[in-house]
Amino acid sequence: MMIKIFGHTAPDTDATASALIWAWYLNEVREKPATAYVQGTPNTEAAFVLSRWDFDIPELLDLQDGDKVVIVDTNNPAELPANINETDIKQIIDHHLLVGGIKTKTPINVTMRPVAATATVMYSIMREPALDTMPDTIKGLILSCILSDTLEFRSPTTTPRDREIADRLANDLNINIANYAAEMFAAKSDIAHFSDAELLRMDSKKFEVDGTNFRVSVLETTSPATVMERKNSLIASMDTIAAEDGVDQVLLFVIDILTESATLLIPNDTVRSVAKKSFGCTVEGDTVHLPGVMSRKKQIIPNLKV
Repeated sequence: MMIKIFGHTAPDTDATASALIWAWYLNEVREKPATAYVQGTPNTEAAFVLSRWDFDIPELLDLQDGDKVVIVDTNNPAELPANINETDIKQIIDHHLLVGGIKTKTPINVTMRPVAATATVMYSIMREPALDTMPDTIKGLILSCILSDTLEFRSPTTTPRDREIADRLANDLNINIANYAAEMFAAKSDIAHFSDAELLRMDSKKFEVDGTNFRVSVLETTSPATVMERKNSLIASMDTIAAEDGVDQVLLFVIDILTESATLLIPNDTVRSVAKKSFGCTVEGDTVHLPGVMSRKKQIIPNLKV
């Protein structure tokens, strides 16, 4: 039976490309039939990366009970299909905190490492002949994942291993990292064709903190002014999104890649209180600037207080 490989909902570059990377590895190296899928439309940066390295966007996942699966770039049941525990999970490859709630039918390989990208984990656990026979297209996907999740090494999630692999692959591909990352981030910053609802859900994760359920969204951009032009309409859409998605509050952090800072939108007194308690800041008006905050995984989620 073919193995289905997929990442989290609201697929970004790492979730989308990691599924393709591991599908190549299983098919070409391990000789196990496998296909990559996505849970939703990949964001603009991911679409750019796939086009740049000559990949089609994977098909939308249709998961049936009993399917053989490999989960990448998440281990959170809230980001996976409702019937995930009814499937035959073969492997999990991730770099996020352990959430719990996934059940398997047999013992499986689980690889979770504290690095910036799932693609870094994958590269690290591959062995010859995979590393010797890896085509440039797969190298390009791995490099792209690392640059995306590290924000070109600006994010505090960046590790020496991420940088080492990225430098090695960029050298193999004869790619200037700064120039290529700028292209990626320009694609990520193109939000003109997205509705407010799509922007609030595009790169987001659900988390529960002390009994309060949040949708924590980030928009990483080199043009934060473009996002802030839509501030009022984004704030106006938050209550609707919260109600539709079954959460109490939507938190939107606009990450300025170039200045290495975040702006949190403040739609109500509850979020104002969360901002004060979580980041020790003074909040005036409907936004608050958070210097140095760039990582949802390392700086936002662990600090959230209600």
